[in-house]
Amino acid sequence: MNSEDIKAIQELLAVPQQIVIIPHKNPDGDAIGSTLGLWHYLTNSGLSATIIAPNDYPKFLKWMPGNEHILNFERHNSQAKEKLAEASLIFTLDFNHLGRTGQMAPLLESSEAKFVMIDHHQAPSDYAVVTYSDVSKSSTCEMVYEFIAYLGGKDHISAEIANCLYTGIMTDTGSFKFSSTTSRTHRIVADLIDKGAQNTEIHHQIYDTNSPSRLHLLGCALKNMVILEEYSTAYITLSQEELDRYGYNKGDTEGFVNYGLTLDGIIFAVIFIENKEEGIIKISFRSTGNFSVNEFARTHFEGGGHTNAAGGKSDDTLSETVQRFRSHLKNYEEQLLIQSS
Repeated sequence: MNSEDIKAIQELLAVPQQIVIIPHKNPDGDAIGSTLGLWHYLTNSGLSATIIAPNDYPKFLKWMPGNEHILNFERHNSQAKEKLAEASLIFTLDFNHLGRTGQMAPLLESSEAKFVMIDHHQAPSDYAVVTYSDVSKSSTCEMVYEFIAYLGGKDHISAEIANCLYTGIMTDTGSFKFSSTTSRTHRIVADLIDKGAQNTEIHHQIYDTNSPSRLHLLGCALKNMVILEEYSTAYITLSQEELDRYGYNKGDTEGFVNYGLTLDGIIFAVIFIENKEEGIIKISFRSTGNFSVNEFARTHFEGGGHTNAAGGKSDDTLSETVQRFRSHLKNYEEQLLIQSS
């Protein structure tokens, strides 16, 4: 953030505001961790703030301190709409296009509130009066830590804030193994531990609370994996029937796509998940090195994200989507082979 943005934020927070904080639809650890971290900081500072999540999120994120105060737009619709109508200042975290909020988008687009964006994805839109966007950051949680520091509040980071921000940084860096993890990331994490983040317990809550059905679904996903050595690519498919057979719950497929990248010689991994309710195929893309899945997703599957992690969707059937995906790979053969060599 530059000095002009910092001053603008300080002026906004110096007067009474009705603040709403919003993560993206289908929020992940970084989205929930960053919104809760910011919520704790603002409310601890005596400000009025409410988090509204566009929809539900995985059970393994609901242990975080303050989770019980989050309004689910789908479940608490009238209350959420009331808060949005009253809002004078809206923080949008971990996304940079209002369309990423699903059913909430029309209300946000027509809102007279001032917006502040904190996000680390590429190609931000320009709806905010203050846009804090930095694609080099590991996570939005890392940016919220910096945001608090810019406001002079680093010494006021509580254990609750530390636990929330640590969670988002840990999940968005793949437990600190992704290339977005910098020395600065580690210094921030060290400070969060000093301030009360329970790193071992956080890891347990996120990764070691699986249900038997989730592990059975993982077995199904790995059995479905297809390896295309000629393109240094591996992909997984999961049909709605398979999800139903193994009692799928929201968040159960989190991280499945990364298994493809554990294979020697594979630099491009994809998972295709059928969603009959929405009538789409949800797609997650991952890569290593310089192969841009952000560009691939934007070009072919109405998506985007980061260089090494992106999402997309398809309105075709599962088999048609996979066939279309495979047909595109020949156009990237040289890039994929260069990266894998």
